Amino acid sequence: MATQKKSSSKTPALNFGSAWDYAPAPETTPVPLKKSYDLFIGGKFVQPKSGKTFWSINPATGKRHARIARAEAADVDLAVRTARTAHENGWSKMPAAERGKYLFRIARMIQEKSRELAILESMDGGKPIRESRDIDLPLVAAHFFHYAGWADKLEYAFPGRKPRSLGVAGQIIPWNFPLLMAAWKIAPALACGNTVVIKPAETTSITALHLAEIFQQAGLPDGVVNIVTGAGDTGAALVNHPDIDKIAFTGSTGVGKKIAASVAGTKKMLTLELGGKAANIVFEDAAIDQAVEGIINGIYFNQGHVCCAGSRLLVQESVHDEIVAKLRDRIETLRVGDPLDKNTDVGAINSREQLARIRELVDSGVAEGADLVESSCSLPDEGYWCRPGFFTGVTPSHRVAREEIFGPVLSVLTFRTPEEAIERANNTCYGLSAGIWTDKGSKIFQLANQLKAGVIWGNTFNQFDPTSPFGGYKESGFGREGGRHGLAAYVKV
Repeated sequence: MATQKKSSSKTPALNFGSAWDYAPAPETTPVPLKKSYDLFIGGKFVQPKSGKTFWSINPATGKRHARIARAEAADVDLAVRTARTAHENGWSKMPAAERGKYLFRIARMIQEKSRELAILESMDGGKPIRESRDIDLPLVAAHFFHYAGWADKLEYAFPGRKPRSLGVAGQIIPWNFPLLMAAWKIAPALACGNTVVIKPAETTSITALHLAEIFQQAGLPDGVVNIVTGAGDTGAALVNHPDIDKIAFTGSTGVGKKIAASVAGTKKMLTLELGGKAANIVFEDAAIDQAVEGIINGIYFNQGHVCCAGSRLLVQESVHDEIVAKLRDRIETLRVGDPLDKNTDVGAINSREQLARIRELVDSGVAEGADLVESSCSLPDEGYWCRPGFFTGVTPSHRVAREEIFGPVLSVLTFRTPEEAIERANNTCYGLSAGIWTDKGSKIFQLANQLKAGVIWGNTFNQFDPTSPFGGYKESGFGREGGRHGLAAYVKV
């Protein structure tokens, strides 16, 4: 990385020393991985026709931990034909209340296996066990519960209209929330009577295949959910398959644009949830300590691996120095290390490629004149790690203020008036989320109406609920997932 400039703030960082040295507290629930994982098609695990596989890598060690089947066009075709048969011959004709019972059963089994699934999620993706255990898995079960309740109430979701299933939904999910994104997409699709072919991210496929085991144990009819694993060519085969009725994609803006171009002029419906560069706006009348904790929650506890991470911090000038000083002290207390240690705050970066992307953007920030403040923590010798940090002296023209970094690095900008805050917050090609910190409720509502973002949090950040729709504007995509709005993407009315 480029030589780092020292922070321009004169407030010295606190040295917490041994007071913050915790004894290791590793997760003790044993979860053995299989040596290899096959495709899930027609209710069974099957080997790919080509016999090809790829390795899943543990980001905390950089070492291989399981072989994953690589699906090619022939496997995707089999999965789509199987899903079509399941849709036409049973699932779409099944009484809606019966479909709901399957979803309820799946939700309860996810709860029963939540500790095991949380460990697998942290092993495969690098996120701290506290996040996967306390946030991801409860939300996974909650989404299946929520849409189980909607299954026989679709006519209430669309009053005066008769909703019908679309058919076969092709779904592609990212590596940052593998199991949660699967729940976001699979649960509403099944509740509406569709069948699914889903492709998890190449680097985080394991929990989706363990979810497939739950589908088997729940007695879900064969072919209702099919899982094909692989890289970009597998996703392209799914998107371009002529018998897919709906594509739902969560991932990068660049790939989302290619998908939109490929389905243009076809019968396929499309929803996209893409990148973001969220503005977290802190006013001088905010509860500063609360705001600092919200900033930490919005960017560091998830390694910045969230499309709606608050990676642009807009601070009113009068409280800039105070907030920067508190942030500097706070990141020194963050514990970076083993994702399976219950003391860990910041886990591993998902892959070598993503770490290289983060480092390249950090280097660009230093080269363009911003001041980088990093935690002084030590990093493990193996695996993919990034120190928590933030930039000061950032202008809107800096790459770190414009491009999605997807890492635990924050850019701090300033503003003087609410009007300037709105202008700077909206000065981005993205429009996924934003946060507002102030003690005046009227100011939150006034600013929220002017922010061009799909989700806006007031005096909090990164809060999710299955009853609330989530989605963006501009280059952050279109369509909504979650709540009643999430049903509209999977029905004809």
